[in-house]
Amino acid sequence: MSCPTVEPTTDFLPVCPGLFYATPARDGILSRIRIPGGILNSQQGRVLAEFAESFGEGYVNVTNRANLQIRKIQGVTPEVLTTLQKVGLAATLTEVDHLRNIMASPTAGIDSLELIDTRPWVRELDAYICRHPELKGLSPKFSVAFDGGGAVRVCDRPNDIVFQAIALSEDCAAVENNIYFQLILGDATNILLQPKECLSVVVAIAQVYLDNVDQTKKSKLRLKHLLQDKGVEWYLQQAQGYLPFSLLKRLKPTLDKSINPKYHHLGVHPQRQAGLSYIGIILPLGQLLSKQLHSLGDLAQTYGSGTLRLTPWQNLLISDIPNSSIPHVKAEIERLGLDWNANQIQGSLVACTGKTGCTSSATDTKKQALALADYLKKHITLDVPVKIHFSGCPKSCAYHGKSDITLLGTLIEKDNTFVEGYHIYVGDKEQAFGRELYTNVCIPVMPHRILQMLEVYQIKRTQLDESFGEFTNRYTIPQLRQLFDESGQ
Repeated sequence: MSCPTVEPTTDFLPVCPGLFYATPARDGILSRIRIPGGILNSQQGRVLAEFAESFGEGYVNVTNRANLQIRKIQGVTPEVLTTLQKVGLAATLTEVDHLRNIMASPTAGIDSLELIDTRPWVRELDAYICRHPELKGLSPKFSVAFDGGGAVRVCDRPNDIVFQAIALSEDCAAVENNIYFQLILGDATNILLQPKECLSVVVAIAQVYLDNVDQTKKSKLRLKHLLQDKGVEWYLQQAQGYLPFSLLKRLKPTLDKSINPKYHHLGVHPQRQAGLSYIGIILPLGQLLSKQLHSLGDLAQTYGSGTLRLTPWQNLLISDIPNSSIPHVKAEIERLGLDWNANQIQGSLVACTGKTGCTSSATDTKKQALALADYLKKHITLDVPVKIHFSGCPKSCAYHGKSDITLLGTLIEKDNTFVEGYHIYVGDKEQAFGRELYTNVCIPVMPHRILQMLEVYQIKRTQLDESFGEFTNRYTIPQLRQLFDESGQ
């Protein structure tokens, strides 16, 4: 298919950044590149590295949808955008480029525990989107995820539509290997689909949305809000009108969505293919220098299949590495200034853009997160990953999942001026960020306060693999404050 000539536009579209229109941020123009399923080949990696060097500031950011963002963009020409289209890094249909990335497990096709390889469904849906300009009327936040049921799961990531693979017993309807997808739409989690039916269901759900919203508005209603307004049952009944098969007659008991807590997206893990392994690499706060991207692409080409897999946890994997080559690949990763050990503090550290790039943020989250990581590496050795999330404002753009520790940016009045600080939350997200432990903790105090918390956790945990979140959930907030404060006396 030939690619059309495209013109970058200065008409700012609200809500979500894209590639074919300029999206302003505090630090300049921001571009987002959709990577369906998060999978790049080495040629695409090289083109992206060159794009970031020529038109950005020499780095890319992996997002929590396994997209890529490039900040401070300048001088992009139509010819450059056409080049990105030719290598599959930009939608051939520019009108739909604003739609969210299709999410899938970064280990699709190689996960030793997965029930089904979801990559064909990601490609099928992306191809459909790129052929149908009427989908430009969808909300930019319209989002779909495919979970193959393996060790690396994405069914808990925030998405409008989730297809979660499940295996049913042999007495169920005959489907190849008895593998179905459970449709998760709003609070509906009890509809089973044959894999071949998934695309039709997405198309039907999209059409009902288009039928019921004002497509002329720039700021469009989100699908989840339409579901809340109309009700999921009504929505499914409307979608049924666009389908040749029944949705409403296959209700099954709600199925377990539990997630394997181990960090199978970092470190070395055997693949389902004998003799091969993948290695998950830590990208500090999701940032990857152009020269590192070049080198990782070369590593993937030399020792693997030439594939880089971005993750929704802002890291990446190199797959298909012969087991005999793993030691050398580890050494090369470390030579690039990166790490692969899941217990490294940066492996589970997440931060939003912060005030340097976003007017909503109260704090310089990325700078302070990296400073915290450096401080903790000097003072404590972790043997269990601890998820720490920095958010500069209550919107929590960088991470919507469960964190062990969440730091919410704030401004604290001190000596007739305002200084940056954080409220500290712990445990699962029962309410917003979790349970509030400390308020108005100033930046100079914050690293030592976090260190105290981690030291007490390592001493008081009941089992070696107990997570920090599980540990804090065993105590009330007054009890935790007493434990942590006593350790500093």
